[in-house]
Amino acid sequence: MLQEQIESLFDKPPERYSDEHSRLFQRFKDGLNDGSIRAAEPDAVSATGWRVNGWVKKGILLGFRMGAIVPMSSDGAGQAFFDKATYPLKNVTLASGVRIVPGGSSLRDGCFLGKGVTCMPPMFVNVGAYVGEQTMIDSHALVGSCAQVGENCHISAAAQIGGVLEPVGAMPVIIEDEVLVGGNCGVYEGTVVRRGAVLGTGTILNRSTPVYDLVNGNVLAARDDQPLMIPEKAVVVAGSRAITHGRGKEWALSLYTPVIVKYRDAKTDLRTQLEELLR
Repeated sequence: MLQEQIESLFDKPPERYSDEHSRLFQRFKDGLNDGSIRAAEPDAVSATGWRVNGWVKKGILLGFRMGAIVPMSSDGAGQAFFDKATYPLKNVTLASGVRIVPGGSSLRDGCFLGKGVTCMPPMFVNVGAYVGEQTMIDSHALVGSCAQVGENCHISAAAQIGGVLEPVGAMPVIIEDEVLVGGNCGVYEGTVVRRGAVLGTGTILNRSTPVYDLVNGNVLAARDDQPLMIPEKAVVVAGSRAITHGRGKEWALSLYTPVIVKYRDAKTDLRTQLEELLR
């Protein structure tokens, strides 16, 4: 019922929005906040293992249309902030079970954080994002709009988990359970990182750059109908490959490429246990 109402309202011109429509949007946003409404959900029959809920993105975009820009500062002192009235800071209480360390982090209303999530300052989670229980989001990390992050993950310092709102059918970035995203990594353009994978420091994943799997001897790449998908427990590091023709060869240049150098084992798990000490 709510889905049909949101999609119907999405097609209305902004001048026809009413108080009733505002209450409908608030119901929608309540679902985003408590995790019952998600921009993408696990789907066993899908080739990616995930289903995109395009109507949810329509609802989020609707909020931007409906909201006027208003002052967002909590008091009259310091830096002034101005944003859409429909997307204030997320209301987090002690009962939320989320640890937010002081120092300038922001959680936008309409995102979900599970019990035991730790937010190290400064970090940012955008509207529509979903962050599972016991995940750590480290300093200067970004979880973009509609990105889906699983349980027991570590999003390390300065990592960027890209967001997407349009087109509404586009896959958001998916980080499944127990993934370690190293410092200064970037995961973009609907990439799916399967359960237990490890992304080494500085690894960049997107639709344009293939991933070379040294263990299985194949190359992983996005297709028109499918995003880049990193296998379960793959350990991916930043690498390079030589240019073999033209001036690139003449100048001995190389291009960046991610490389799967191994699959997670007991030794890798021992190295990643450090994050448990930080919770």
